[in-house]
Amino acid sequence: MKEITKSAALIAAASGIVFGVLTPLSASAADASSALKWGACDGNRLDPRQQCATLKVPMDYARPDGPTVDLALSRIPAEKPSARRGALLLIPGGPGGSSLDDPSDKGQKLPQAVRNTYDLIGYAPRGNAPSTTTSCGLAHRDLALTASRPWPAPDGSIDGNLATARRMASACARNGGELMRHISTVDNARDVDSIRAALGERKLSAWGVSYGTYVGAVYAQLFPGRTDRIVLDSNDNPDPVNPERAWVKITEVGVEDNFPEFAKWASAPGNPYRLADTAGEVRPLFLRLAARLDREPIPWPGANPEELNGNVLRQSMLNSLYDPDDYPALAQLILAAQKGTPLPAPQTPPDSVAQAMTAVGAATICNDAAWPRSTAVYEKGVAKSRAAYPLTAGMPRNALMCAAWPWQPKQPPVRITDRGPSNVLLVQNERDVATPLSGALKMREALGRRAVMVTNDSTGHDAYLDNGTACGDATASRFLATGERPRRDVYCR
Repeated sequence: MKEITKSAALIAAASGIVFGVLTPLSASAADASSALKWGACDGNRLDPRQQCATLKVPMDYARPDGPTVDLALSRIPAEKPSARRGALLLIPGGPGGSSLDDPSDKGQKLPQAVRNTYDLIGYAPRGNAPSTTTSCGLAHRDLALTASRPWPAPDGSIDGNLATARRMASACARNGGELMRHISTVDNARDVDSIRAALGERKLSAWGVSYGTYVGAVYAQLFPGRTDRIVLDSNDNPDPVNPERAWVKITEVGVEDNFPEFAKWASAPGNPYRLADTAGEVRPLFLRLAARLDREPIPWPGANPEELNGNVLRQSMLNSLYDPDDYPALAQLILAAQKGTPLPAPQTPPDSVAQAMTAVGAATICNDAAWPRSTAVYEKGVAKSRAAYPLTAGMPRNALMCAAWPWQPKQPPVRITDRGPSNVLLVQNERDVATPLSGALKMREALGRRAVMVTNDSTGHDAYLDNGTACGDATASRFLATGERPRRDVYCR
């Protein structure tokens, strides 16, 4: 999950039984598969082999005969039919992300042996177009990441954040429709099982990334016998009480883990975007600039908001730490703000895209687990975080719109355990701003004997075939292609 951020969670107990009754394996799975009408996909950048279809699933799995929602699916069939093992579902990050184009995109990074073995399956999770959509109908100003990410005022006050949370939550309740109440990680995991059944597969393999690791873990907990080979890449903390709060809070640690890597890069001799002579100078330089922009914002036409203030700079820093390839963009912004030269063109997504991502993200994280309603809880957390982690200025412990969400969760989060087959491989970078190693180790602990973990001596989010290591990539690819997995956890340099 490159930006939308970390957020999401679920239901059940150690038994893995979710609200309602688990849908049994259908004897007519092949009939379900034949009901999918595969045809051409919309989009100019897609691999011509990619096909698309639509699957209807219950809006509320507790009412299987009630209203339905559409899920948009995609696939590229296994390239060597004689070697085909089954389907590999590409579970996107977010929440709010989609993998509908991934069979044509990231799926083509997979080695030939994996592409020979699996149909590559993508999907747009409920709430995301072209699946059945929802929207909070937010005002333009509330689509800014500095609104959905609750950065405190320069003096540490959170009054403005609480007002924003109430305004945004009210808009979601007013405009989101019934679907808004049925977007959660449990719903997503059940949709995954509906996809499996519609494909005619008795077992499903998956590659989940970022938030997709939590969806994958929950699916494996609820439907352990329906899993084949599961790769979880850039792992969330499956906190059994408040998963999303744990993810947001841990951002303060993720930034502390990763900013030194940016500082080393930004102080390297010969770097055209060099900010300082030594790495140790970059952090205080950044903090001074953020404080100056708190007092004296710089106009930034076309951005949202249309100024570069301290919190916009902090959010830009957080965005750029996802991937070392984005370091130059952050350095250019810092240099322009320092020197008073024109700022780079803002990279602001269209409002339509931001509406969908914000709505699905908010619904998931707010429906998954109960958030505190007490102002004092957030005030105390923000003050403590600002003192210990000045780079993130208290944002990770502040009040998201979930603090004012109008509905309570339908069920508690799913507790991830070691019950089920030992068929999970975790892939994790040591330095990951969005899903830090400390949280990934909680996923490893929860899965116990079911999993083996590959830790990469590498920096950035999205490890497998992106920001990881050759050793880690080879380990995950071998597991998907052959089922061979290390006997114990390994460290890859």
